[in-house]
Amino acid sequence: MLSLLHIENIAIIESADISFDGGFNVLTGETGAGKSIVIDAISAVLGERTSRELIRTGAKSAVVNAVFTGSLPAKWLEDNGFPVTDEELMLQREIQGDGRNACRVNGRPLTVAQLRELGRQLLNIHGQHDGQQLLDPDCHLGYLDSFGKTGPLLEDYQTAYRSMASLRKRIAELEMDEAERSRRVDTLEYQIKELERAELRPGEDEELDARKTLLRSSGKLMEAIQEAQFALSGGEDNQGACDLISEAEGAIRSVTRLGPQLEELGEKLTNLRYAADDAAEVLRDFADEFDFSPEELDRLESRLDVIYRLKKKYGPTVADMIDYLERSKAELEQIQDADDTIQRLEKELEKAKKEAAKRGAALTKARKKAADNLQKRVQEELHQLDMPKVQFVTDFAPSPGQDSMDDTGMDQVQFLMSANLGEALKPIQKVASGGELARIMLALKNVLAEDDGIGSLVFDEVDTGVSGRAAQKVAEKMADVARRKQVLCVTHLPQIAAMADTHFSVEKGEKKGRTFTNVARLDREGRVEELARLIGGAAVTDVLRQSASELLEQAEAYHNKK
Repeated sequence: MLSLLHIENIAIIESADISFDGGFNVLTGETGAGKSIVIDAISAVLGERTSRELIRTGAKSAVVNAVFTGSLPAKWLEDNGFPVTDEELMLQREIQGDGRNACRVNGRPLTVAQLRELGRQLLNIHGQHDGQQLLDPDCHLGYLDSFGKTGPLLEDYQTAYRSMASLRKRIAELEMDEAERSRRVDTLEYQIKELERAELRPGEDEELDARKTLLRSSGKLMEAIQEAQFALSGGEDNQGACDLISEAEGAIRSVTRLGPQLEELGEKLTNLRYAADDAAEVLRDFADEFDFSPEELDRLESRLDVIYRLKKKYGPTVADMIDYLERSKAELEQIQDADDTIQRLEKELEKAKKEAAKRGAALTKARKKAADNLQKRVQEELHQLDMPKVQFVTDFAPSPGQDSMDDTGMDQVQFLMSANLGEALKPIQKVASGGELARIMLALKNVLAEDDGIGSLVFDEVDTGVSGRAAQKVAEKMADVARRKQVLCVTHLPQIAAMADTHFSVEKGEKKGRTFTNVARLDREGRVEELARLIGGAAVTDVLRQSASELLEQAEAYHNKK
């Protein structure tokens, strides 16, 4: 469960520490006091999408810490390289003014995506937007799959479906009309002949560029070689370095017996003579082999011009052009053999269709079984929420995709309901009022949360449109859920607030010209005052306090009875 929430510089909250208990926790306060900011802070520390606009005006960054205790997601922690402890898990997220985020788990860094994965295994947040999802038929299949735990069957089906879709795509690419096919064949044949005539070799352009540079610098090159040869080998009237080193070597060799240092010096001069002779030999070979002619430079530049023009058509390097040639040959062969290939692929497609249909049927069967259980469970929940006459049904229709299949399966699913006895079943978005929608969503969320392994639920003003007897039933349902899981609820309803095990008041005030929010845990006297305010507004009277006390006593009686 969520034990502690620390908030710094989030919107109008400068600093707040909230210690939550197990069971039913409620936050109440005036509109705009900052209740939803607490929920925004929880969302942020769980890795959900947020914005730097959340940072309090004048602050450089915002920080949220959350401490979770109890049963922790050990497998996820192990798989992601985090030490597993049986004590507590501290999540931290710092949102900086430049938009960057720093996230940590027990002091160790992780990415926002990892934080989101972990957060979704610790706590679920249900807000007012969930009601809009319930009105969207595109979301209904996801609710059903979540309840029925059909994920493995859906993955099996999607593997087969993607294989089938890939075959369809390949066949469509081959089934071009005759005129288009003929044009493509002509284009490919022309391009293949042009590239084959060029007789390209890998790396040829680089070799030719290097040779061209050499030839264009031939005069300077030969001048440098001749100077080097003269320096090493000398001329008719001058000795070169090779001869001078040889003389030095002979002079030292004649006196090496006079000391070991002279012997060592003689060896060095011998090695130096060998090196000079080798260098002179290399220069002679290079000068003999170097053959420059203007005709070679012309041929080389013509060849480079051909390669340049081909590069503009087929790729930036010779290797790219050779690869294009091979691909063109393969495509031409494929088009020429298209009829045979299509026949082969169509046989494969029939097998893939049957496999996808088989897996899709297994998925549909599992979904229909889950739908029966879902309808039964939701009906039970709605009965407890004072909606005994409402009928809730999951309607199945064939998928609108080709062959009644798409990426989600073979089913189009929609929730139907009848709000009153004798009325026909209709799409839920057409008949549900605001209060009915809130209770249906609460029922659905409660059913889905039963076996999800997540220990904490947050409800952010999901009681919109609910009042009177229905509000009391919603309060009792949340209290029942809180016996199995920790529940945090933001509410304006006194019936729900009275049912809480722990009650927090969120108040907005001003200090030194700045707005701030304070979150305080209420004792019984404070709860009476807050409930009186919720019942009657700002002007709290003794009559309202008496009503609030009675509401608390009724809630305590309900808890004792359970």
